[in-house]
Amino acid sequence: MVRRMVVSRPIGSQRELQELLAASGHEVTQATVSRDLEAVGAVRLRAGDGVYRYEIGPVAEQRDEVTAALSQAIGEFVHWTAASGNIVVIKVPPGAAHLVASRIDGAAIDGVLGTVAGDDTLLVVVSEARGAAAVAEEIERMGGPA
Repeated sequence: MVRRMVVSRPIGSQRELQELLAASGHEVTQATVSRDLEAVGAVRLRAGDGVYRYEIGPVAEQRDEVTAALSQAIGEFVHWTAASGNIVVIKVPPGAAHLVASRIDGAAIDGVLGTVAGDDTLLVVVSEARGAAAVAEEIERMGGPA
């Protein structure tokens, strides 16, 4: 049941899972929830929107790898970012725009609709609901300029 719940909906805390289990007729302690999450291989990861959620198995491992690769690319290549309307402009060294754009596309950052890469500049198109400033800030936190 724990595995099914974690896979089927976003669960951000052990308390939240404990309440969902109770609503399904399974009264358990926090210690039991903790052991069960470990037993099914669930790990708590920060999603693209900055909120922590439990993920299971390959999805969790893959997300960690993608996030690490993006953080490395941002830290190594991003000179600066600027937000304007629903677009984030990112300046990188010549030839690096496609690499950084590809890593952003693969990371599934909340609100990112897509990227367009030139040689030393890339544009990140962002949903109006999320806003470019929030995405630029997230990218900067991941390893780019502060």
